[in-house]
Amino acid sequence: MPYVSNDDLPASVRDHLPWHAQDIYRAAFNAAYREYAAGARHEEIAHRVAWAAVKRCYVKDGDEWIERC
Repeated sequence: MPYVSNDDLPASVRDHLPWHAQDIYRAAFNAAYREYAAGARHEEIAHRVAWAAVKRCYVKDGDEWIERC
């Protein structure tokens, strides 16, 4: 299901990503969820797309996500 706000994101995203990265994740997830809605694995694909979007602008350094864009 699409996420209305960052508070709706899974705990694994909310608890580990900075606020801006959560915005990126949510926007990418929602777009991919709509784009792949016809497929049986659309939610799984949307999560993968969202993580890929975050990793374009952030890199994980130990336990922290550092912005690189």
